[in-house]
Amino acid sequence: QEHLVESGGGLVQPGGSLRLSCAASGFTVSNYALTWYRQAPGKERELVATIIPKGDTNYADSVKGRFTISRDDAKNTVFLQMNSLKPEDTGLYYCNAVDYGLWSSEYWGQGIQVTVSS
Repeated sequence: QEHLVESGGGLVQPGGSLRLSCAASGFTVSNYALTWYRQAPGKERELVATIIPKGDTNYADSVKGRFTISRDDAKNTVFLQMNSLKPEDTGLYYCNAVDYGLWSSEYWGQGIQVTVSS
């Protein structure tokens, strides 16, 4: 059975850093577009960053220059390095995988909380 499991969230002060990981099991991520989404309280879920199989990336304007998405296909894992964190980065962060090209299989993680507060 296919699973995505996020880790690395928590509480951090403004200006701090966190690194999220999302480990896949039950399928191989090498042919998948991998995306981090987030949802703040009372707001809709929004795309944070995407990385496709050949490594091209896309970021929300609000995180450009601060967040970096990367993938390690050998470890079946995607990462999100978050630097210079702001209180508005607070939310539940979700990992998503969609098979690139066929768009027929999609998986979601359960989400992990990131709280930026002093």
